[in-house]
Amino acid sequence: MAKVRDMTEGKPARLILSFALPLMLGNIFQQMYIIVDTMVVGKFVGVDALAAVGAADWLNWLVIGLIQGLTQGFSILVSQRFGAGDWRGLNRAIAGSVLLAGAAGAVLTALSLSLARPVLVLLNTPAAILDGALSYLYVMFSGCMAVMGYNVFAAVLRAMGNSRTPLTAMIIAALLNVGLDLLFVLGFHWGIAGAAAATVLAQVVSCLICLFALRGLPIPPMEKGDWRPSLPLYGQLLKLGAPLAFQNTIIAVGGMAVQSVVNGFGVLFVAGYTATNKLYGLLEIAATSFGFSMASYTGQNLGARQYGRIRAGMRAASRMAVATALVISALMVLLGRQILMLFISGDPAQQEQVLAIAFRFLCIMSAGLFILYLLHVYRSALQGMGNTLVPMASGIIEMFMRVGCAVLLPSLVGQDGVFLAEVVAWAGAAVLLIAMYYRTAARWKSAP
Repeated sequence: MAKVRDMTEGKPARLILSFALPLMLGNIFQQMYIIVDTMVVGKFVGVDALAAVGAADWLNWLVIGLIQGLTQGFSILVSQRFGAGDWRGLNRAIAGSVLLAGAAGAVLTALSLSLARPVLVLLNTPAAILDGALSYLYVMFSGCMAVMGYNVFAAVLRAMGNSRTPLTAMIIAALLNVGLDLLFVLGFHWGIAGAAAATVLAQVVSCLICLFALRGLPIPPMEKGDWRPSLPLYGQLLKLGAPLAFQNTIIAVGGMAVQSVVNGFGVLFVAGYTATNKLYGLLEIAATSFGFSMASYTGQNLGARQYGRIRAGMRAASRMAVATALVISALMVLLGRQILMLFISGDPAQQEQVLAIAFRFLCIMSAGLFILYLLHVYRSALQGMGNTLVPMASGIIEMFMRVGCAVLLPSLVGQDGVFLAEVVAWAGAAVLLIAMYYRTAARWKSAP
């Protein structure tokens, strides 16, 4: 039977870390989807194929970000009702989340497949890699329903303190993805489309594992009435999920604008930028894990009106996040070149150019990584407290700073301007989030 975890009792630091660790492991395996795809494509299909996957990155992330934003928003209501012990309301929130996710998944599948080519053309994708990027996206977007299913089921499990089942699902799916990548790309010679097909099939498996676990939760069983359509409930869920989905959308739009600038520097620059961008997920693994942990922790404690525990948890999470970021940054500077070489193939001259671009980007991102970690902790804490508008505003700031720097700075500092845009965007968003958290916490001074 799947377990749940009450985060309204016990030491905050221990709870947050014990919840985050399985998520970190799960995220490592989830990133294997992306990294193995990129390694296989880059090493065995070629530099142009690597650049094609990179050109598709932000558009693919736009769809994934919409899915993650919606489902994470839905889980806020689940965690609050779980923390309050409202079992009937909990079951209705779960049922409503699943129904809305299914409808959204169908719409996203149709839209993403129809808009892939026009958007890539709009982004000035080089003609040499356009067809490859489209092949990758068409297969990935065909699996939108599987991605939606995994995310909504995993979000509900995490909201009730279960981070182990999503971990198990990711481990199994990632191992399957590795095997299918090798089979489809090296065995069947399906190229970029084969790497995407391996990812989609692995996502189907992770979705089914989480669904099975959800059915075994130790909570009162669902009744037929829990699935009855409820416009007020749907409105409440969308009020929480839509701002997060919009937040991820505007971040992705900013990323696509930056990708358009990157495309203008040529295929080798796109390949180097892509190699480091694929490590972005690894750099961010612990940050997103602390974020998910804080969303569940603050949601449950807000439902239980344990305001003092929220403050203590934030202090502990911030310290752990910064320490983790500094360790990861040091490892990237020391080992980054060797890791990046796993993604790059071609003649020695090409390899050296691509590696130099990729490592420069990696060093700049590593220097500001602690900012990204604080951003995730404070953004997720606010989301867990039901405040999705400020995180959405932080996404708007992030977009404008990323695009503005990518467009303006290259004329002043060269290609480094594109790389610096990432760190500056994190900083702008983090300032707003931290300020708004402390403004909210100040209202609790008289609370226990």
